[in-house]
Amino acid sequence: MSHMSRLYVLCRLDLQTTYAAVQGGHAVAQHLIDYPDRWRNQTLIYLGVKNEEELLKWRDKLIMKSIPYSLFREPDLNNDATALAVALDTGMFDKLPLL
Repeated sequence: MSHMSRLYVLCRLDLQTTYAAVQGGHAVAQHLIDYPDRWRNQTLIYLGVKNEEELLKWRDKLIMKSIPYSLFREPDLNNDATALAVALDTGMFDKLPLL
């Protein structure tokens, strides 16, 4: 699998910013475990999504396009999905705000 230069991290804006960033870190770590050859520590972009529902909609879009991603679920938040990491070189997330 060829590596991508950008790793996008989608974090929930309904969580405190610091907590959202920590959850994003978990998603990054999970992505590196799941796909060790997908990203080589180049560009890292943290983006915000409104809530878990929007995060899961993005997950569904990635599934439909067969794009590998890693979703992190936080055990301390009833196993809710809190962040997602995906290595891409496209502008799929151009309309999402920076975290």
